[in-house]
Amino acid sequence: MLSIESLQLVELIARTSSFTAAAKALHRVPSAVSYAVRNIEEDLGVVLFTREHRSVALTDAGRHFVAEARGMLNKMDEIRRETRRVANGWQPSLSIALDNIVSSHRINALMADFYRHFDNVELIVRIEVFNGVWEALATGRADIAIGATTAVPVGGEYSFRDMGSIEWAFVLSPQHLLAGAQEPLEPEQLATFPAVCLEDTSREIPRRDTWLLPNQRRLVVPDWQRAINCFVEGLGIGYMPVHLARALIESGQLVEKSVCHPKAASPCCVAWHGQKTPPVLLWVLDYLGDSKKLHAEWIS
Repeated sequence: MLSIESLQLVELIARTSSFTAAAKALHRVPSAVSYAVRNIEEDLGVVLFTREHRSVALTDAGRHFVAEARGMLNKMDEIRRETRRVANGWQPSLSIALDNIVSSHRINALMADFYRHFDNVELIVRIEVFNGVWEALATGRADIAIGATTAVPVGGEYSFRDMGSIEWAFVLSPQHLLAGAQEPLEPEQLATFPAVCLEDTSREIPRRDTWLLPNQRRLVVPDWQRAINCFVEGLGIGYMPVHLARALIESGQLVEKSVCHPKAASPCCVAWHGQKTPPVLLWVLDYLGDSKKLHAEWIS
């Protein structure tokens, strides 16, 4: 059976085109190198090199052998490096689940800073909605969740970092029939118009709606950008996080109204698997900072 040393020897001779040069690099005599190559050729049943006066040249079979040998040697080096990295807590990728409520500019900054810091770890970013964030964490699709709201028991041991609370604004189009109605708006008035709801991305954990009254028709959208379009076009009414709605209200694209039973603020957090924290996850947690920084940068 061919050994790693045999592959390395043949590759070195191919690179130097000389038994003598290879022997010198290995601190061996040329005759020992020649003898070792002869044994390899006998094991293979092929001739790898044609011998000339001062050099050697690869045969067709030799060129194929060297190409394959180099691939195997590179793979062995990769296996060694990755095994050492795993032993030191390295992992090949990190998956982050982000609730659609977080600020998009912070997502972009996180991705850019992550890739500037790590040159050998893949970052996988998943945008989820409501309980989809918790499901991603529970099923192992995500290593850490940012912007998780209304904690759901999903089993397992998790660590948490508070992000503060998300405040909600009830909004509708300035052209909507309720725009000029007397406040606070009654449930009976609201229930006659469609409620704009984000689609919860959870498949196993029970889903949540943004806000919905009994017997009210829903207009279900995949993300806040689509929800904003629906609000602005007057297609529905409902709640938006204040930090996403603020600019639209100030510019007059949306109107904020008070209602009889306002939606309570939603506690928000960062959550991750508590059993182990590899170095790449520790870096992300340090990057995110404390609760005050999280609230200021991601949901305010």
